[in-house]
Amino acid sequence: MGEDLSNKLVISAALAGSPVMKSQNPAVPYTPEEFGEEAKKCLDAGASTVHIHARDPRTGFPTPELEKIRAVIDAIKEKAPEIIINITSSVGLTLEQRVAPTKTFKPLISSLNTNSMNFSFGNFKTGEIVGNADGVFRNTFHMIQTLAKAMKEAKTKPELEVYDFGGLYNILFLDKQEGLFEHPLHFQFVFGTLGGVPFSFQNLAGFLNLMPSGCSWSVCGVAKDQFRAGLCAAAMGGHIRVGLEDNIRVPDGRLAKGSWEQVEWAAKVAKLAGREVATPDETRKIFNLLQ
Repeated sequence: MGEDLSNKLVISAALAGSPVMKSQNPAVPYTPEEFGEEAKKCLDAGASTVHIHARDPRTGFPTPELEKIRAVIDAIKEKAPEIIINITSSVGLTLEQRVAPTKTFKPLISSLNTNSMNFSFGNFKTGEIVGNADGVFRNTFHMIQTLAKAMKEAKTKPELEVYDFGGLYNILFLDKQEGLFEHPLHFQFVFGTLGGVPFSFQNLAGFLNLMPSGCSWSVCGVAKDQFRAGLCAAAMGGHIRVGLEDNIRVPDGRLAKGSWEQVEWAAKVAKLAGREVATPDETRKIFNLLQ
């Protein structure tokens, strides 16, 4: 019989994302060295994967440049060789730029966004848009299929990022194509983006009721939704993503000293839920990583 990993909880740390800057939290990494050091701290705190959006070290802005991405990957491998690197597929003005990291680096796992959506930042008390009111996050069916095929060829596990119910239904539809996705699927339910669904136990239950049996799943949430979703996932058999990409603070409201401090919180939550934090080797089995 195979090893029983049902009580293990995977903690992922999203180190930077695209919009958050050092002006919001000085711990956001820009340089390869900062990414490497942060990944090591997250590994030591209990994370088994890190999700990266490489930055231009000079400007701090996200970059699709392969050599800058390579420098970040190399720095992480040097400081934390055991940790699993999850590369974004969302950075780039063209589909070719978004596909290139998968083809070039063949990561074990990569984000794959599941729907196009309005995407901005707002004041949830006043209803005012404080970001780009014309912002649209484009993930057409053509883009989804192109990225999925590239990931399958690279033996990269798609982490299916679900921002609303339309995204989940998109994947349920596309999965009818024979061979587009390797099974079992892995979903990440994203809560709290302006344009997606906020966290509620009803929304999480709705996703879980629609998700095919046998899949693995994790949650991530923006701002306070990070903690609300993580608490529920720990109790319900899911996995947790934390990190400065999604939230620059810790539960008491102060700025996080780094993504690693949120990882420490997630490890405590796992223990309170009666679960054990998964190691990188266990995570490879739980998420069915192929390489």
